[in-house]
Amino acid sequence: MNTTLAIIGGGNLGVAIAEGLISSGFAQPQELIVTRRNTAALAGLAAQGVTVTEDNAAAARQADWLILAVKPFQVKEILASLQPVLDPARHTIVSVITGVWLSDLRGMLGEGFSLFRAMPNTAIAIRESMTCICADGVTEPQTDYVNALFRRLGKTVFIDEKLMDAATVLGACGTAYAMRYIRANIQGGIEIGFDAQTASLIAAQTVKGAAELLLTRHTHPEQEIDKVTTPKGCTIAGLNEMEHQGFSSSLIRGIVTSYRKIQTDM
Repeated sequence: MNTTLAIIGGGNLGVAIAEGLISSGFAQPQELIVTRRNTAALAGLAAQGVTVTEDNAAAARQADWLILAVKPFQVKEILASLQPVLDPARHTIVSVITGVWLSDLRGMLGEGFSLFRAMPNTAIAIRESMTCICADGVTEPQTDYVNALFRRLGKTVFIDEKLMDAATVLGACGTAYAMRYIRANIQGGIEIGFDAQTASLIAAQTVKGAAELLLTRHTHPEQEIDKVTTPKGCTIAGLNEMEHQGFSSSLIRGIVTSYRKIQTDM
């Protein structure tokens, strides 16, 4: 990386991004600046050589790229304080703030800025995020840079911004849905004889393996299901009972309900 990157907001997400960029080799610690009011909470990053500061404007003066990782209610005040030092010819803005649209950022910043909006999920902490990205007023090199950055932290896909709420449900809320499925698997495993620790290991690794099959082979889930469902076998018996109890329909309804909740709260 040939530029300095400032992460405005050193909370859990901001720190996870910084640590992921360092551990992946995408950035050297001295190329990163992370801001937070309580800089003592960033001692781990500082020990690695990252510049930590409570001064957002000072960070912006030293950086070419700004990742906004603050709370939605903070963004207007923070961008107003940064306005005197921001230069559209120099600074590219990447927002990972939930619910803040590119048009909102444009309204706060004014014309001329290259803007990205990215929606990672909590697996970014282990560099396994699914990050959805959209942009406005950007160049191809800028797009390549942002894509490369988030690909070091997991997988990426560029989408139309109108799908960002849907991406939040499928990619971010989806983590909780997957965890609830794994928890149910663990509970079932305990009921059929495993201790909790062993059931947890088997359930988590099985889900991880199933996901890797789809990501590696680019197959449809039904193709992989067919490989383990033999006639009159235990797999098809279990699947059919789950469907009788509304397994797929309840999951779909949950996803749609979450999406409607986002739309209602906008």
